[in-house]
Amino acid sequence: MSDDIWSRDEVESPCVKICVIHPESRLCTGCLRSIDEITQWSRMAPEARRSVMATLPDRRDQLQKRRGGRAARLNRAP
Repeated sequence: MSDDIWSRDEVESPCVKICVIHPESRLCTGCLRSIDEITQWSRMAPEARRSVMATLPDRRDQLQKRRGGRAARLNRAP
């Protein structure tokens, strides 16, 4: 019996199970995909998946850390 039946030529999901959408960039902080890319992933053609995967490393810069939160806003000088 061969395992060839179970091998697939698919682009694996970049999901790392840290599913938090950044409020400004609207990207997942775990996998760096947009909500649309996440929801459409299972229906995407392999070429479309490869295209998304190629852009992910450059997206990290879009995630700027939020600094201070509510306390910083309240302490800000007018």
